[in-house]
Amino acid sequence: MEHASSGGFAVGWFTLALINAGLAQSKGRGGLNWWLLSLLLGPIATLLIVVMEPLGRGPSVPQ
Repeated sequence: MEHASSGGFAVGWFTLALINAGLAQSKGRGGLNWWLLSLLLGPIATLLIVVMEPLGRGPSVPQ
């Protein structure tokens, strides 16, 4: 029975990595790099993606 639960854990971890890759791409970052990083760091990578500012946008200055 232990084997079945570890398979579910792996599927969840892989799914989280895919979600992180999409999140990273939406913020202008490399999806493949973040997917690989997410495989190693999991939820910590999610936190990093969420708190980091999107790329390509400078500070907003009223005109």
